[in-house]
Amino acid sequence: MTNAADKIIVALDVPSKDEALRLVEQLQPKVSFFKIGLQLYTAEGPEIVRAVLGNGANVFLDLKLHDIPNTVARAVESASKLGVQMLTIHLSGGTEMIRSAVAAKKTNMSILGVTVLTSATQQTLDQLCIGEQLDRHVMRLADLGAAAGIDGLVASPFEVKFLRTELGDKIKLISPGVRPGWSEQSDQKRTMTPREAIDAGADHLVIGRPITAHRDPREALEKILQELK
Repeated sequence: MTNAADKIIVALDVPSKDEALRLVEQLQPKVSFFKIGLQLYTAEGPEIVRAVLGNGANVFLDLKLHDIPNTVARAVESASKLGVQMLTIHLSGGTEMIRSAVAAKKTNMSILGVTVLTSATQQTLDQLCIGEQLDRHVMRLADLGAAAGIDGLVASPFEVKFLRTELGDKIKLISPGVRPGWSEQSDQKRTMTPREAIDAGADHLVIGRPITAHRDPREALEKILQELK
Protein backbone atom coordinates (compact mmCIF):
# COMPACT_ATOMS: atom_id res chain seq x y z
CA MET A 1 0.00 0.00 0.00
CA THR A 2 1.28 3.49 -0.90
CA ASN A 3 2.60 5.52 1.99
CA ALA A 4 0.42 8.54 2.81
CA ALA A 5 3.43 10.86 2.46
CA ASP A 6 3.96 9.69 -1.13
CA LYS A 7 0.59 11.17 -2.05
CA ILE A 8 1.46 14.71 -0.97
CA ILE A 9 3.13 17.31 -3.20
CA VAL A 10 4.05 20.43 -1.23
CA ALA A 11 3.61 23.63 -3.23
CA LEU A 12 6.59 25.94 -2.77
CA ASP A 13 4.53 29.07 -3.44
CA VAL A 14 7.09 31.38 -1.85
CA PRO A 15 9.03 34.34 -3.28
CA SER A 16 12.65 33.27 -2.90
CA LYS A 17 15.11 30.41 -3.25
CA ASP A 18 16.22 30.70 0.37
CA GLU A 19 12.67 30.37 1.70
CA ALA A 20 11.92 27.48 -0.66
CA LEU A 21 15.03 25.53 0.34
CA ARG A 22 14.33 26.06 4.03
CA LEU A 23 10.93 24.45 3.50
CA VAL A 24 12.47 21.56 1.56
CA GLU A 25 14.96 20.99 4.38
CA GLN A 26 12.19 21.06 6.99
CA LEU A 27 9.77 18.80 5.16
CA GLN A 28 11.88 16.43 3.08
CA PRO A 29 12.28 13.86 5.83
CA LYS A 30 8.51 13.30 5.45
CA VAL A 31 7.74 14.13 1.79
CA SER A 32 9.82 13.89 -1.37
CA PHE A 33 7.75 15.83 -3.93
CA PHE A 34 7.65 19.62 -4.25
CA LYS A 35 5.82 21.88 -6.69
CA ILE A 36 7.56 24.88 -8.23
CA GLY A 37 5.06 27.27 -9.75
CA LEU A 38 5.06 30.59 -11.56
CA GLN A 39 5.89 32.81 -8.58
CA LEU A 40 9.05 31.00 -7.54
CA TYR A 41 10.15 30.08 -11.07
CA THR A 42 9.76 33.68 -12.26
CA ALA A 43 11.82 34.93 -9.30
CA GLU A 44 14.60 32.35 -9.41
CA GLY A 45 14.50 30.66 -12.83
CA PRO A 46 15.79 27.17 -13.63
CA GLU A 47 18.36 27.39 -10.82
CA ILE A 48 15.65 26.83 -8.17
CA VAL A 49 14.67 23.61 -9.96
CA ARG A 50 18.28 22.44 -9.95
CA ALA A 51 18.63 23.35 -6.27
CA VAL A 52 15.56 21.38 -5.18
CA LEU A 53 16.53 18.41 -7.33
CA GLY A 54 20.05 18.67 -5.90
CA ASN A 55 18.59 18.04 -2.45
CA GLY A 56 17.36 14.67 -3.64
CA ALA A 57 13.72 15.76 -3.97
CA ASN A 58 11.32 15.33 -6.89
CA VAL A 59 9.99 18.39 -8.71
CA PHE A 60 6.54 19.07 -10.14
CA LEU A 61 7.13 22.09 -12.42
CA ASP A 62 3.76 23.79 -12.60
CA LEU A 63 4.10 26.31 -15.45
CA LYS A 64 0.76 25.52 -17.12
CA LEU A 65 2.19 25.93 -20.61
CA HIS A 66 -0.26 27.33 -23.15
CA ASP A 67 1.13 28.66 -26.44
CA ILE A 68 1.59 27.68 -30.05
CA PRO A 69 2.58 24.01 -30.42
CA ASN A 70 6.22 24.64 -31.37
CA THR A 71 6.83 26.99 -28.43
CA VAL A 72 5.30 24.53 -25.97
CA ALA A 73 7.32 21.67 -27.44
CA ARG A 74 10.58 23.58 -26.98
CA ALA A 75 9.63 24.44 -23.39
CA VAL A 76 8.90 20.75 -22.70
CA GLU A 77 12.33 19.83 -24.06
CA SER A 78 13.94 22.34 -21.71
CA ALA A 79 12.02 20.97 -18.71
CA SER A 80 13.07 17.44 -19.66
CA LYS A 81 16.72 18.51 -19.67
CA LEU A 82 16.30 20.03 -16.20
CA GLY A 83 15.24 16.60 -14.93
CA VAL A 84 11.83 17.43 -13.44
CA GLN A 85 9.41 14.59 -12.81
CA MET A 86 6.15 16.37 -13.71
CA LEU A 87 5.24 19.34 -15.95
CA THR A 88 1.84 20.97 -16.54
CA ILE A 89 0.24 22.19 -19.76
CA HIS A 90 -3.22 23.73 -20.30
CA LEU A 91 -5.48 21.29 -22.15
CA SER A 92 -7.41 24.24 -23.56
CA GLY A 93 -4.43 24.70 -25.90
CA GLY A 94 -5.97 22.01 -28.08
CA THR A 95 -5.01 18.65 -29.57
CA GLU A 96 -2.07 19.80 -31.71
CA MET A 97 -0.44 21.59 -28.79
CA ILE A 98 -0.98 18.64 -26.44
CA ARG A 99 0.47 16.13 -28.91
CA SER A 100 3.47 18.38 -29.52
CA ALA A 101 4.11 18.53 -25.78
CA VAL A 102 3.85 14.76 -25.37
CA ALA A 103 6.14 14.12 -28.35
CA ALA A 104 8.78 16.58 -27.14
CA LYS A 105 9.58 15.02 -23.75
CA LYS A 106 12.90 13.19 -23.75
CA THR A 107 12.75 11.51 -20.35
CA ASN A 108 10.24 9.74 -18.11
CA MET A 109 8.82 13.13 -17.12
CA SER A 110 5.02 13.07 -16.83
CA ILE A 111 3.02 15.58 -18.84
CA LEU A 112 -0.01 16.66 -16.79
CA GLY A 113 -2.99 18.35 -18.40
CA VAL A 114 -4.74 21.14 -16.50
CA THR A 115 -8.51 21.03 -16.94
CA VAL A 116 -10.23 23.93 -15.12
CA LEU A 117 -8.48 25.94 -12.41
CA THR A 118 -9.77 25.44 -8.87
CA SER A 119 -10.35 29.20 -8.62
CA ALA A 120 -12.87 29.01 -11.50
CA THR A 121 -16.62 28.55 -11.12
CA GLN A 122 -19.57 28.13 -13.46
CA GLN A 123 -19.75 31.93 -13.58
CA THR A 124 -16.17 32.01 -14.88
CA LEU A 125 -17.10 29.73 -17.77
CA ASP A 126 -20.20 31.80 -18.49
CA GLN A 127 -18.10 34.97 -18.66
CA LEU A 128 -15.86 33.24 -21.22
CA CYS A 129 -18.90 32.18 -23.25
CA ILE A 130 -18.16 28.49 -22.71
CA GLY A 131 -21.63 27.12 -23.16
CA GLU A 132 -21.56 23.97 -21.05
CA GLN A 133 -21.63 22.94 -17.42
CA LEU A 134 -18.33 22.99 -15.58
CA ASP A 135 -18.14 19.23 -15.01
CA ARG A 136 -18.92 18.52 -18.68
CA HIS A 137 -16.21 20.99 -19.72
CA VAL A 138 -13.69 19.28 -17.43
CA MET A 139 -14.60 15.90 -18.92
CA ARG A 140 -14.30 17.23 -22.47
CA LEU A 141 -10.79 18.55 -21.78
CA ALA A 142 -9.83 15.34 -19.97
CA ASP A 143 -10.91 13.22 -22.94
CA LEU A 144 -8.94 15.52 -25.26
CA GLY A 145 -5.82 15.08 -23.16
CA ALA A 146 -6.18 11.32 -22.72
CA ALA A 147 -6.64 10.84 -26.46
CA ALA A 148 -3.49 12.88 -27.13
CA GLY A 149 -1.38 10.78 -24.76
CA ILE A 150 -0.91 12.82 -21.60
CA ASP A 151 0.22 11.01 -18.45
CA GLY A 152 -2.08 12.66 -15.93
CA LEU A 153 -4.71 15.29 -15.21
CA VAL A 154 -4.80 18.20 -12.81
CA ALA A 155 -8.35 18.69 -11.59
CA SER A 156 -10.33 19.85 -8.60
CA PRO A 157 -11.16 17.12 -6.06
CA PHE A 158 -14.81 17.61 -7.01
CA GLU A 159 -14.07 16.32 -10.52
CA VAL A 160 -11.78 13.46 -9.47
CA LYS A 161 -14.54 10.95 -8.75
CA PHE A 162 -16.23 11.11 -12.16
CA LEU A 163 -12.86 11.36 -13.96
CA ARG A 164 -11.74 8.17 -12.22
CA THR A 165 -15.03 6.48 -13.13
CA GLU A 166 -14.74 7.49 -16.79
CA LEU A 167 -10.99 7.03 -17.29
CA GLY A 168 -10.19 4.23 -14.84
CA ASP A 169 -6.64 3.75 -13.58
CA LYS A 170 -4.90 4.42 -16.90
CA ILE A 171 -4.19 8.03 -15.98
CA LYS A 172 -2.92 9.77 -12.85
CA LEU A 173 -5.14 12.32 -11.13
CA ILE A 174 -3.48 15.19 -9.28
CA SER A 175 -5.65 17.48 -7.16
CA PRO A 176 -4.91 21.00 -6.03
CA GLY A 177 -7.64 22.74 -4.06
CA VAL A 178 -7.00 20.52 -1.05
CA ARG A 179 -7.57 22.22 2.29
CA PRO A 180 -7.61 20.60 5.74
CA GLY A 181 -10.68 21.56 7.76
CA TRP A 182 -8.55 23.69 10.08
CA SER A 183 -7.09 25.90 7.29
CA GLU A 184 -8.39 28.94 5.39
CA GLN A 185 -9.94 28.38 1.95
CA SER A 186 -8.24 31.46 0.36
CA ASP A 187 -8.94 32.03 -3.37
CA GLN A 188 -9.73 28.43 -4.29
CA LYS A 189 -13.44 27.73 -4.64
CA ARG A 190 -13.75 24.00 -5.28
CA THR A 191 -11.90 22.40 -2.38
CA MET A 192 -11.98 19.24 -0.26
CA THR A 193 -10.08 17.97 2.74
CA PRO A 194 -7.10 15.65 2.07
CA ARG A 195 -9.04 12.59 3.26
CA GLU A 196 -12.03 13.43 1.04
CA ALA A 197 -9.82 13.97 -2.01
CA ILE A 198 -8.02 10.63 -1.58
CA ASP A 199 -11.32 8.84 -1.04
CA ALA A 200 -12.62 10.44 -4.26
CA GLY A 201 -9.74 8.82 -6.17
CA ALA A 202 -6.87 11.33 -6.33
CA ASP A 203 -3.37 9.87 -6.74
CA HIS A 204 -1.59 12.98 -5.48
CA LEU A 205 -2.63 16.05 -3.48
CA VAL A 206 -1.04 19.44 -4.05
CA ILE A 207 -1.03 21.33 -0.76
CA GLY A 208 0.62 24.70 -0.29
CA ARG A 209 -0.38 27.41 2.14
CA PRO A 210 -1.94 25.15 4.82
CA ILE A 211 1.60 23.79 5.22
CA THR A 212 3.98 26.50 4.03
CA ALA A 213 2.19 29.45 5.69
CA HIS A 214 1.66 27.60 8.97
CA ARG A 215 3.66 28.77 12.00
CA ASP A 216 5.23 25.30 12.05
CA PRO A 217 5.18 23.71 8.54
CA ARG A 218 6.38 20.34 9.81
CA GLU A 219 3.60 20.23 12.41
CA ALA A 220 1.00 21.09 9.75
CA LEU A 221 2.31 18.32 7.51
CA GLU A 222 2.19 15.83 10.37
CA LYS A 223 -1.46 16.74 11.04
CA ILE A 224 -2.33 16.09 7.40
CA LEU A 225 -0.47 12.77 7.38
CA GLN A 226 -2.34 11.69 10.49
CA GLU A 227 -5.63 12.54 8.79
CA LEU A 228 -4.68 10.40 5.79
CA LYS A 229 -3.74 7.46 7.99
